[in-house]
Amino acid sequence: MMATKTTNKIHPALWGLTISAFGIGTTELVIVGLLPTVAKDLDISISYTGLLVTLYALGVAIGGPILTALTGRISRKKLVLGLMLLFITGNALAAVAPNFGVLVLGRILSGFAHGVFFAIGATIAGSLVSPEKRGTAIAIMFAGLTIAMVTGVPLGTFVGQHWGWRATFTGVAGLGLIGFLSNLLLLPATIPLSPAVAVKDQFKVLKNGPILLVLSTTAFAFAGTFTTFTYLATLLEKITGFSPNSISLILLVYGIAIALGNVIGGKAANKNPARALVIMFLLLTAVLLILSVVITMKTATVIVLFLMGIMAFCNVPALQLYIVQLAEKNLPGTENIASALNIAAFNAGIALGAFVGGKVVDSSLSVKATPWVGAIFGVIACVLSFVSWKRETKVLAKEEPMVTNAS
Repeated sequence: MMATKTTNKIHPALWGLTISAFGIGTTELVIVGLLPTVAKDLDISISYTGLLVTLYALGVAIGGPILTALTGRISRKKLVLGLMLLFITGNALAAVAPNFGVLVLGRILSGFAHGVFFAIGATIAGSLVSPEKRGTAIAIMFAGLTIAMVTGVPLGTFVGQHWGWRATFTGVAGLGLIGFLSNLLLLPATIPLSPAVAVKDQFKVLKNGPILLVLSTTAFAFAGTFTTFTYLATLLEKITGFSPNSISLILLVYGIAIALGNVIGGKAANKNPARALVIMFLLLTAVLLILSVVITMKTATVIVLFLMGIMAFCNVPALQLYIVQLAEKNLPGTENIASALNIAAFNAGIALGAFVGGKVVDSSLSVKATPWVGAIFGVIACVLSFVSWKRETKVLAKEEPMVTNAS
């Protein structure tokens, strides 16, 4: 298959991927604000509706890597279009669900689409630009996810609260249709496939030390962020003393910071993602520790939360680029499955952080302790990323003399 021509300019196809990422990011996160509405409408408990979050994450974490491996030989454009159709189907099914079971099924189908889309989307985005711009390209695609946190989720929650949760899922299905049409028109049909590798061989990435190290780093980093973020509204109201209306505004500012961090992180990752990750996790850990100190001071808390928003997601492009680079180098042909596993690691970290944060909130430590407990996960991510960076530095040092001798 003919390779796609790379360019230093922003490839139009990146916007199609970004629009799709926006829709997928909205459906992933909007359910949190709709749980009370769904529970009341279907006459079930809030804790039971929490399965809509958990099972979606499982769909991403388990279904994503498996489906990515099974679809490795399908044209990238056809696969993206198929994923968007699956996404539309999942959300349309949720919108008309007659009972909780069908609603769960719709969420799981959407989760499958999510896991595969972000896995192959990262490799597609990187293939559309020159090598030194890959981090930026991946960041542009993931910008759709961060923009969803700023606009899509609040708007979807508002729609659900005023016109019912079914209206929200109908709207998200409409976003999926826009994403489908955008990719149909903008995505080139000449995107190269990775070298053909048997499905069983693709999962050899799970035996590769450097790749496992990055996957572990991803999980612990997001556990650190979501130990605090999951209970941020409670923290701001009960400890800092903000009103519910103020908290909504602060969360909007936090979302803007996330979008800014995504752009900064993409540029920082272009040259040396391994080194950039060490710095990013050091700063994230520091911000979480500072937040635990200033949490009772309103002005200082808002400032630190803005910094936390930047640091919380600036590492996403670097992690995704780095895992793909390691797969290209160590196990050619496994780039997409490595990318999918990294998306799974993101979700595993989110689940771990939410679980640990819940335990902290219910303990004598209370919600006030979530920032410094999250910082402990940040320290682990720092250590793992440092080990990965030093290992990569040694490998490059060994390769340079060989290149010099060959020339």
